[in-house]
Amino acid sequence: MTTHIGFDEVLDNPAWHSLTGAHAAFAQVHGRAARYHSDVAPFHALGAPQDPRSWSDLAALVPRDTEVILPGLAGHQPPGWLPTRSTPGVQMVDVALRAEPDPAATVLTAADVPQILHLIGRARPGPYLRRTVHLGTYLGLRDRDGRLVAMAGERLRPPGFTEISAVCTDPAYRGRGLATRLIRAVAAGILARGETPFLHTGAANTTAIRLYRRLGFELRRHVDFTAYRWPARAGRPAPRASAAGRGGGSPRSAGAPGVNAAAGR
Repeated sequence: MTTHIGFDEVLDNPAWHSLTGAHAAFAQVHGRAARYHSDVAPFHALGAPQDPRSWSDLAALVPRDTEVILPGLAGHQPPGWLPTRSTPGVQMVDVALRAEPDPAATVLTAADVPQILHLIGRARPGPYLRRTVHLGTYLGLRDRDGRLVAMAGERLRPPGFTEISAVCTDPAYRGRGLATRLIRAVAAGILARGETPFLHTGAANTTAIRLYRRLGFELRRHVDFTAYRWPARAGRPAPRASAAGRGGGSPRSAGAPGVNAAAGR
């Protein structure tokens, strides 16, 4: 893995550095707060989460009574904001991945979005919207009839890194190594640009974590994906970890970018 200036800062706040960098065309920014366009990705980010002014900027950026998803801010409760739900996750970084192109994989485009969304609905890897496909290169594998049965691609792009995301396989095609092939193929494109692959998944998704370790990723940190609402409504209960965070189900609540528990084979 290559060394990058500001490694910790970049990976501790990848959405912010992505929104204010490579993904600026998909961003709405107000002061020290930013968000993806609502049809691209559900994530928001703060340039300085400890600074109350960042939260004021976020309040000015989003409509009132809007729920926003902020990674890595569990435990924060600035005035006027209420955490509503939180999903524990992990961040992993490539240290020894054997990346290689896959001749059978095709680049997915806007024309493939109906099939992509159908696959996402069956495999449920996490949030994927109609324009997510424009964030980076997404690759797919198809069956004999041309139906999309597995996919993976690029999402967050902080300086020096690219996140591998939307790794999923149709339940009827699992156990054939399709996800592994696609992870390696997507990583090959990332490494060719001189960047390092990283990814997120749910902390309870032990199947995916084992796969990623086996492929050459190592755990960098635990990160919660917390949803906040502004303005806070009186009488709301304190947030609870999702079912995924308690060890059941796949980590999809609060926009957690995990892969399906069986998708990584």
